[in-house]
Amino acid sequence: MLENGAALERYFRYEGKMSNNVVALPTYRTSLRLYCLRMSDSVLIVGNGGEKNTKTYEESAELNGYVISLQKLDKLLKQEIASGTVVIEKANIVGADEKTFDI
Repeated sequence: MLENGAALERYFRYEGKMSNNVVALPTYRTSLRLYCLRMSDSVLIVGNGGEKNTKTYEESAELNGYVISLQKLDKLLKQEIASGTVVIEKANIVGADEKTFDI
């Protein structure tokens, strides 16, 4: 979790579908990518990443797998948030500690 809005939207590039919160932290001098779920300006779930040697992440089995896993987690989190069992409060995700998410 981050304090003081450190996960501002301007620092990330959306990946995957527009309907999910999967973002990449782009690097400007290397081909490394770090994929995350950006839930708010203060809540960032860091996923995984690697070297992007292809035009798109879909062309890399490794990177595509990371993005798909984050998309599944995002969908499950949204369901829990909609049901009220998980809540995002400021810089915390409340109620997720007791959950098991099968991805």
